[in-house]
Amino acid sequence: MGGIKLPEYDYDVIIIGGGPAGFTAGIYTARAGLRTLLLEGASTVSQITITDLIENYPGIPDGINGLDLMQLFKNQALKFGLEILPKDTLSLSRSDTDPAFWIVNTGEKSFRALSVIAATGAQWRKLGVPGETEFAGKGVSYCATCDGPFYRNRDVVVVGGGDSAIQEALFLTHFASRVTVIHRRDRLRAAGILQKRAFAEKKIEFAWNATLAEVLGADFVTGVKISDVGSGETKTINAEGVFIFVGRLPHTSVFNNIVQLDKAGYIITDDAMKTSAAGIFAAGDCRAKLFRQVVTAAGDGANAAFSAELYIGNLKGEAY
Repeated sequence: MGGIKLPEYDYDVIIIGGGPAGFTAGIYTARAGLRTLLLEGASTVSQITITDLIENYPGIPDGINGLDLMQLFKNQALKFGLEILPKDTLSLSRSDTDPAFWIVNTGEKSFRALSVIAATGAQWRKLGVPGETEFAGKGVSYCATCDGPFYRNRDVVVVGGGDSAIQEALFLTHFASRVTVIHRRDRLRAAGILQKRAFAEKKIEFAWNATLAEVLGADFVTGVKISDVGSGETKTINAEGVFIFVGRLPHTSVFNNIVQLDKAGYIITDDAMKTSAAGIFAAGDCRAKLFRQVVTAAGDGANAAFSAELYIGNLKGEAY
């Protein structure tokens, strides 16, 4: 059976963004014999590449540097024939001549694809204070689940007063000797049950009406300088870890008005990683989901790849 003859196009699948989700999707689609291009631009470089040690990825009990782990993902995908282009995606649109195709524009060139997998990720919202960038991965963290176990019997600070900040502060009490929550107001925004737990936890202290002014340290973090919101007076808190939870920024602007996004800008999918637009799938941190880790991103990527494979099979008239 010959299937359906489609007009010429460039790729069966274009994956926008690298990282665990993008490269896992690439491994699966390329291995399935689908012509696949992964666009890995500067704006979608995975946040995991700045993680000094990942020790909760299955099968690597001794831990691994984030950049090294991503290189393993990339090498495996290349082995199966994935094409990689270091370009940002500037726009995405339906083909005017054939609605079966998506047009992916990089500025220098546009590509026609039967399907698109969004793996553009998200980044933690930065405060932009002195020392924050310099000590990223050296005491400054945006993920207690990832890095909390490194701070056993140490003093840490948490910046923020919402659900994420208080949830992570409570999690850190399993390891740290003291957790100081720095919040710019005199009361928390977190859910009542979280507040109740935090106020009852003996390891948690609060620095109210204060903002993080500077992260201090030499080779690693040694403390923070905080500023009183009212008076501007500053003081220093000794700490070896700084956990910042003031929100995330999903890299999904290219999908505006194309797929359904939630209020925070994350792409809404079903369990098969399908979005509201036929032929577009989403995986990893850019997707609306509960838990964002390397292992969940990789799982998303595999599911998105399989869904794309089934979708393409239907387009070509090759479905079982």
